[in-house]
Amino acid sequence: THTHVQTADEKLLPGGTAYITDVGFCGAHDSVIGREKSSIVERFKTLMPVKMHLATGGVQVDGVVIDVDEATGKATAIERIQRPR
Repeated sequence: THTHVQTADEKLLPGGTAYITDVGFCGAHDSVIGREKSSIVERFKTLMPVKMHLATGGVQVDGVVIDVDEATGKATAIERIQRPR
């Protein structure tokens, strides 16, 4: 996982590779890259280092489910998931 917005460009490439540019984010939904929003805003406004605390609250989990042919090892399907959406 990463700290960005999940892209909607999932596809199967020739040769059986599943592809997505950015799988998305896992962490507190009401946050800025998983940190308390107030810390990020303070850093932006002052241009000074600020201790960034982890945000709490509702959780967001983004990812993909990939079906793989066991005989060939090639991807046969890719599906984006976003919870709790």
